[in-house]
Amino acid sequence: MATIYQVSELAGVSLATVSRVMNKNAKVSEKSTKKVLDAMAALNYRPSSIAQSLASNRTNSVGLMVTGLSGSFFGQMMAGIESTLRKAKKHVIITTGHGEEAREKEGIEFLQSRDCDALIIHVEAVDNEYLIELCNSDIPVYIIGCYVEEIKDHCIALDNELGGYLATKAVLVQGHKNVGYISGPSNKLDSQHRLQGHRRALSEFNINYNDDYVYPGNYLDTGGRDGMRSFMKNKLPITALVCANDEMASGAMTYAREHNLMLPHDLSVVGFDNVIFARHIHPKLTTIENPVYEMGTMAANMVLKNVYQHTDLVIEQEFKPTLIVRQSVAPIQN
Repeated sequence: MATIYQVSELAGVSLATVSRVMNKNAKVSEKSTKKVLDAMAALNYRPSSIAQSLASNRTNSVGLMVTGLSGSFFGQMMAGIESTLRKAKKHVIITTGHGEEAREKEGIEFLQSRDCDALIIHVEAVDNEYLIELCNSDIPVYIIGCYVEEIKDHCIALDNELGGYLATKAVLVQGHKNVGYISGPSNKLDSQHRLQGHRRALSEFNINYNDDYVYPGNYLDTGGRDGMRSFMKNKLPITALVCANDEMASGAMTYAREHNLMLPHDLSVVGFDNVIFARHIHPKLTTIENPVYEMGTMAANMVLKNVYQHTDLVIEQEFKPTLIVRQSVAPIQN
């Protein structure tokens, strides 16, 4: 079996030139390119990933760690990353952190041990100090869904405060004043920022914030169900419900219907993320567009530009949420 070294010798060019031709990562003269391709054809040589790695000091693999594999949120994120990198002939190695600090660090260390050219991570448990240290290591790291000032050039984030504001404003402009809110976990930064946006909207409409109208959820449908149960058990006269993600909104809507509430006549509901099922549940869910597929694509583009020298790519690191109006919100009933 022919080797890359034999291709280099027959073509009369350096290993680096052979690498550039194989990886298409830099300009090579037409003459040199023809020499390499002719040598590969003469030797019946087919480049392997190992050979390409030896020649270019790259494995053409990118490590990806996400919080979990279930649900459309992470599915969209991974799809944006994988499809973008696959078009550039790069491969993705995936692991999960499950929102636990020890497992997140373990997953990152695993990806580092695989000699990935770069890492893309979505984390929920590790602290900022760890992320700063990680971004100063030898392997380039890009972080989705998190903003840290000291490493802002490595971050791709959504303006979650604005999203929380838009979600709550969507029911306030319809005349609702008794608004329940099911938040995400209190230790998660995106959850904190969405709640801040909720409070800003209330303040803008001269409505006092009340802790009794806020239930700490878990970003799962069970959190929405439990939150709705709590509001009804405590006989809170809510006419609208804002949830920090669509899964909790779905759980809350199911519980409300099971207890004879008509949606949106008796209860208007707003979610967050605009996952795929939001347009299929009944009533179709008004929600906040979280462009997670585009954010995944952008993280992949950052890797391609900064690691693989695809210099023509334009990078955008902060994404703005938008309100998606469907049928789950109605004006307050007089």
